[in-house]
Amino acid sequence: MDFLTILQILDSTVRLATPLLLACLAGLFSERSGIFDIGLEGKMLAAAFLSAAVAAATGNVWLGMFAGVGVSIMLALLHGLASITFRGDQLISGVAINFLAAGLTVVIGQSWFGLGGRTPSLMGQGRFSNLEWPFADALREVPMVGPFYAELVSGHTFLVYIALLAVPASWYVLFRTRFGLRLRAVGENPGAVDTAGISVTRLRYTAVIICGALCGLAGAYLATGLAAGFVKDMTAGRGFIALAALIFAKWRPWHALGACMLFGLLEAIGNRYQNIDLLGVTLPVQFMQALPYILTVVILAGFVGKAIPPRAGGAPYVKER
Repeated sequence: MDFLTILQILDSTVRLATPLLLACLAGLFSERSGIFDIGLEGKMLAAAFLSAAVAAATGNVWLGMFAGVGVSIMLALLHGLASITFRGDQLISGVAINFLAAGLTVVIGQSWFGLGGRTPSLMGQGRFSNLEWPFADALREVPMVGPFYAELVSGHTFLVYIALLAVPASWYVLFRTRFGLRLRAVGENPGAVDTAGISVTRLRYTAVIICGALCGLAGAYLATGLAAGFVKDMTAGRGFIALAALIFAKWRPWHALGACMLFGLLEAIGNRYQNIDLLGVTLPVQFMQALPYILTVVILAGFVGKAIPPRAGGAPYVKER
């Protein structure tokens, strides 16, 4: 395997890991506040559909992105209403959002465009274009450094860089700010936070709104950056893979980056190498494509060490009188 091939695989890794990373960080904020959210898949799917639909109708990808973020935040608030205000079961609420998004995106898509739930293909200003960094072409011929800069650093869409910058930003917010301290505290001991005169409800709603915004960006990237339109169930389980990556990362931002890149690498390898000979046995293409999902099962089965979630996670807070 030559250097250029490795760069191409790493380039695909970054592109494929971007929606996982955004969704993983979304779940990080929500679960750190004590709200478990398995509805990441549904919010991503709804955002992907509406961002592509609005971009196709207006020809403006930015309007599409904001529409996708908006619908994702609405679903996040719905989850917050059910689990925070009405103290319902957080898992059931998340499952309901997944089913709601899976059904409505197809029904509304068919009603609007008549393409079997798909949106029209996005072209021109209707989708995000790759950003070329300064001197990328001029440095391309420089050995080692040039191809690395031109192929891997440069040439990604706006949302890829936003996702990468969101990692240090999330770390700083959660571990270096008063808001982050309170958010982590409300996920561990909401009673103590409430006793200090801080609103548990407000903090948790803030967390689910941040979660919705990040899921919206993930969905918008899928439909307007990674692909050129929406197709039925295009998230393909990425929300659940993001949850597995979050557990793998033990609810820490930098570890989440590594976990998502690992999933992205497996998907990139599966897409590039459809058949691999291993000890004289040719692995079928289906096995290569299933690698990220196999790793998800392995992680969720508990083979990555003990991962301890926030202690107050999944339980509604009832204020003592």
